Amino acid sequence: MAATIELAKLELRSKADVQQAVNHAFEPLKGRFTPGHAGLNLGATGAIHSEAISLMEAFARPLWGLVPHACGGGKSDLWPMYVQGIINGTDPSHEEYWGEFRTKDQRMVEQSVLGLGLALAPDKLWEPLTDKQKDNVYRWLNQINLVDRSNPNNWLMFTVLVNVGFQKVGLPHDQAIMDEYLDIIDSYYLSDGWYSDGKTDQRDYYIPFAMHYYGLLYAKLMEREDADRAARYREQASLFAQDFIHWFAEDGSSIPFGRSLTYRFAQVSFWSALVFADVLPYSMGVMKGIIMRHLRWWFSQPIFTPDGLLSIGYAYPNLLMGEGYNAPGSPYWSYKAFLILALPDQHPFWQAEEEALPELKPLVAQPHARMTISRPEEHKHVIAYGSGQMANFDMSHSAAKYSKFAYSTLFGFSVPKGYYGLTQGAYDSTLALSECDEHYRVRRFCEEFRIQEQAIYSRWLPWANVEVRTWIIPAGLWHVRVHRIKTGRELDVAEGGFAAQTLSGDAKEQAAVMTATKGVLANTPGGLSGIVALSGFEQAQMVYPEANTNVLKPRTMIPTLTARLAQGEHVLLSAVFGATNSKENQLAWSSPPSAQQDSSGKMIIGKILYPDIYLR
Repeated sequence: MAATIELAKLELRSKADVQQAVNHAFEPLKGRFTPGHAGLNLGATGAIHSEAISLMEAFARPLWGLVPHACGGGKSDLWPMYVQGIINGTDPSHEEYWGEFRTKDQRMVEQSVLGLGLALAPDKLWEPLTDKQKDNVYRWLNQINLVDRSNPNNWLMFTVLVNVGFQKVGLPHDQAIMDEYLDIIDSYYLSDGWYSDGKTDQRDYYIPFAMHYYGLLYAKLMEREDADRAARYREQASLFAQDFIHWFAEDGSSIPFGRSLTYRFAQVSFWSALVFADVLPYSMGVMKGIIMRHLRWWFSQPIFTPDGLLSIGYAYPNLLMGEGYNAPGSPYWSYKAFLILALPDQHPFWQAEEEALPELKPLVAQPHARMTISRPEEHKHVIAYGSGQMANFDMSHSAAKYSKFAYSTLFGFSVPKGYYGLTQGAYDSTLALSECDEHYRVRRFCEEFRIQEQAIYSRWLPWANVEVRTWIIPAGLWHVRVHRIKTGRELDVAEGGFAAQTLSGDAKEQAAVMTATKGVLANTPGGLSGIVALSGFEQAQMVYPEANTNVLKPRTMIPTLTARLAQGEHVLLSAVFGATNSKENQLAWSSPPSAQQDSSGKMIIGKILYPDIYLR
């Protein structure tokens, strides 16, 4: 726990501060090596891969911080243990040998950082080896060039990074595979700086911390050998930064969204890679501010276990929202953010003074991301209104991670603990529907969607004979939701607002809940979260979901509207409120937007006509 306390105390303003943070975070690892040092035993939880691979993953992932740390002149007494682990892990005769593979395998993910180590810190993990040990390392890593072509996504870059490492230390490398895989990666480029992670609908943090991150590593390491592609990767990353900056709030937090959130401060690794690759879409002070505020925000959260290890979870330890591939060592992928430590002491990044976020539009549509980003309180609170996203495979709680109506830096989002009733379901920022039996369905895949600044639209089918057309209209601290429902069955519906942190003590909690005409508000120090029925709903209530369902706070309450719908057509309108807590914002809660139909059935919200919202 001492390491955790020290991390929270660090100001994180200088290179020495960040180096100290890495060293503190490494301290609890020292007693966790396996006898042969080729694995790290960080806990008893399991993953979809074997225990042996989990131990190897836990060994490899801290290298994302240790390698740049060494490249930039940092000292660590971990290196003798790591060198011994690499020697034994790649020795077929050793009991801790990392093994053989000929198809897609988790070990390919972990090989990539060893390729980076060959490129950035050969004096630490290559030069100390004997010729025989070097042969073993090469043979084991070269397996990545021999696997079948079953990785049509960011995994292709693991092979590229290993070959870059080979090339940098004078080993034979497979240029044909590098060229083939880079061409495939290039085919995933959309425009305006955006990639897809393979031929999928997925636009989450894998775009910045995988697709662009590896591209920027390549741009820097191979700028002489492949100048044209390096220049293109830099240009595309600079374009992407102009959208991605909207995902960050002034306190350093960024929008919780999508899978692999346990990688935490890897969210800022894209900005570290920009600096590493000499790409400056903003001033050095702005870039430094984004990175340092983000790291400070994370180190102020209870993300470490009592013995100082990074936990599985998001803003606190939480296995419920983790993925099946999250083993105890998985969270150390967050160390990709420490790439800035490879910069020399006199680099302009370390000399720059932090600057605030630049002026950004309060509302901006990002069609490639399939979301509209709202900043209703300048940089204090960031909300993503989404439609049409889904990952390329069905991980746990995929609908909660991709298909909610809103994702917030202030309120996060929730995942279900079960699927019976509103308490287990934790249905914040979504419309949940059931056949009057307490078993609820929510939006998952969208049959149609449109992303605009004024309105975000989707058409979705929770059952074959139930059609929901949803419009989300940003309105400052409020947003209005319009649902046109055609149902062939009787339904119960529940419209959830943002999940607000509950307070300690029943009396305080009751005082925090304020009711209004067909509305309910959670008034807490952490924020104001409310919902008001404009049309079609019967009741407003506060739902208290199961603990540990929200990614930011372990105990929450969700303002919710409910109704029972007969077979036929219905229109439901609600106004959802989410803001920081201030007297001004408390007054704003009392004035929800008005919503009505004109004579042709088109919506007027406030004083604005929305011709695309057709309700007749």
